[in-house]
Amino acid sequence: MIQEPLIIIAGPTGVGKSHMGIRLAQRIGGEIISADSMQIYRGMDIGTAKVTEDEQKGVRHHLLDVASPLEAYSVAKYKEDAAHAVQMIRESGHLPVVVGGTGFYIQALLYDVDFSAESGEDTELRQYYSDLAKKYGSLYLHQQLETVDPESAAMIHPNNIKRVIRALEYHAHTGKPISEHNREQAEKTGPYHAVFFVMTDARQKLYERIDSRVEQMLRDGLVDEVKSLLQEGCTLDMPSMQALGYKETLQFLMDLPDPDAADHITRDDLDQLRISIAKNTRHYAKRQLTWFKREPEAIWLSWEQYNEDEMLERMVSTLKENGIEV
Repeated sequence: MIQEPLIIIAGPTGVGKSHMGIRLAQRIGGEIISADSMQIYRGMDIGTAKVTEDEQKGVRHHLLDVASPLEAYSVAKYKEDAAHAVQMIRESGHLPVVVGGTGFYIQALLYDVDFSAESGEDTELRQYYSDLAKKYGSLYLHQQLETVDPESAAMIHPNNIKRVIRALEYHAHTGKPISEHNREQAEKTGPYHAVFFVMTDARQKLYERIDSRVEQMLRDGLVDEVKSLLQEGCTLDMPSMQALGYKETLQFLMDLPDPDAADHITRDDLDQLRISIAKNTRHYAKRQLTWFKREPEAIWLSWEQYNEDEMLERMVSTLKENGIEV
């Protein structure tokens, strides 16, 4: 089987993946496939730091704004859509550059993960677990997962109830942990000849960039963006509203005593919202780094070692060394 070339630029939120992805794509004649589970939703631009048309600098981007925030978009659908994008890019004579921080999305595409194990919804079992979470809390449900699949429990945040339930469902149906299934899938020979870059930085500098980004999002109108989504019918239980920044802001708006009070939010209120979003984003960045550390072929590039031009040259030389014509 001929393996098609695939370039991946991953890393924690706020590390500069989008910008470097565009620079690399410009240099090598590439097109970008987003691997961000929230940038696929329309109308969610500020809080996801979605690249604007000007910022794209003429580089074609795929899998941005492909779903309504009112609908659920699965990782299985992503794999299908991303694989189709790779095919289109290759047919146009360009190189596909996958850019994003959603590790599960990247893994699904890179290793051609088989999602048949998750086909056929058991609605009664799903409702049972959902009722447990409502009655006893998400931490209780997460503890159930920790009992049967500690590896998955370590990787899934207790508040990510959807993924906790999916892992519990898989164990209930098969008697095996879903982490074992995921590991088997990761060991498969994928359809791509991939070069996997992971960008990182010193933790304190990364956290400073996250804090700065959150402040900029609030200045750019994140609250108004979430108000619009709320008016569209978005609710806290929707997958799109699990996005960092959106979940906290939506809860903030719903907790206001009077809907009209949204027009009179104080500076103190915004400061508390900013602190909450920044704290949760820093925790998410740590989980992203943990995820990518499991990727055995990853090439780590740190801002502690390179400036922007040097990092770009390192990427280009690495692609050549790995037999990808650029």
